[in-house]
Amino acid sequence: MNTVIRNAKLVQDGRITRCDLYIQDGKITNVLPPGKGWGAEEEIDADGFYLSHGFIDIHVHGGGGYDFMDGTREAWDGVRRLHLQHGTTGIVATTLAATMEEMTAAARMYNACRDELGDGARLLGLHMEGPYLAPAQSGAQDPAFIRGPIPQEYEKLVELCPDIRRWTVAPELEGAFAMGDYLKKHGVRSSIGHSDATYAQVKEAMAHGFTHVTHLYSAMSTVTRQGGFRRGGVVESAYVLPELTSEVIADGCHLPAELLQMAYRFIGPDRLALVTDAMRAAGQTEGESILGSLSKGQRVIIEDGVAKMPDRKAFAGSVCTTDRLARTMMRLAGATLMDTVKMLTETPARIMGLEDVTGRVESGRAADLVLFDENINICMVLTDGRVRWENKEYRDRRRNERGEI
Repeated sequence: MNTVIRNAKLVQDGRITRCDLYIQDGKITNVLPPGKGWGAEEEIDADGFYLSHGFIDIHVHGGGGYDFMDGTREAWDGVRRLHLQHGTTGIVATTLAATMEEMTAAARMYNACRDELGDGARLLGLHMEGPYLAPAQSGAQDPAFIRGPIPQEYEKLVELCPDIRRWTVAPELEGAFAMGDYLKKHGVRSSIGHSDATYAQVKEAMAHGFTHVTHLYSAMSTVTRQGGFRRGGVVESAYVLPELTSEVIADGCHLPAELLQMAYRFIGPDRLALVTDAMRAAGQTEGESILGSLSKGQRVIIEDGVAKMPDRKAFAGSVCTTDRLARTMMRLAGATLMDTVKMLTETPARIMGLEDVTGRVESGRAADLVLFDENINICMVLTDGRVRWENKEYRDRRRNERGEI
């Protein structure tokens, strides 16, 4: 099947370029100036919309009323379907602190769904968030399931699911460095999160394979005083150590404008990814929901654009989607469209070690694409060159406003 997407504005490499994009059997074959190519069996008029690689979310728990910890094919398909409709074509499915039985079930379900695409986002790997976390930094994770690293557990899970791509661990815990060494040997990226580590501990952890910071500012240490002397924490490490990459939940709730601005300005789009950290209520605006699995999860409240614990003293995960991340970074952090797209495509792909296969629009790669307007309203989403979702009503309204229909 040959397809051409005409009259698009490609956002990539720090610029916006008008182009026609050619697709053959699900792969990109050419990106050419408008009118410089040829015909195709199927033509898609981009109508001057912006075009980029589909957004990549490397930290997402759920959405559309489902959570990956539910352990059912229906749930996994439902999460992927909801996020695809908001521009996400690649997801790193994320677990949370749970029983070994639940984590094993999640790993097995990933294996079962790994090669399926359908009308949902592509699975790019599994992210184990916990249960090896600092109790004082549990955040919305259930303290009942938090514990120190247990080799028999994490070795079994890595053996069971070769596509575990990252594991969030508090590196100051006893046994964390040995775990980091094991994960590095098996191609798994260790990430610092839910941690009380000092700057010195972070530096030492990097020698044991810790390369990334999970949801910067959320559930982690900052400046403390020891015997009168100030010591930096995980937050300061993310800024000072150039070898570390980071991610932020840019939903406009977890972090205020000034912290988003700091991360964008001083960490920068080459080391900073935007993540939703979305739970099952992503796409929901109010009411109640469950954080974690339906059987063992915690009740939470959805209001003010975020999930909250029942006492409203802490957040319980986001209800965000990637298109909202983009709008927030541009509005609150002053990020350019080009940098915003980079933080949702190339940078997360590189953080996950997938830069050779995804994250860019270029010949030979899968045609996982998103079309959107200047306000990041999603018009169309494609995976493997096929239109999986289209906002026809929005496109028709735009054309009607211009008197074209």
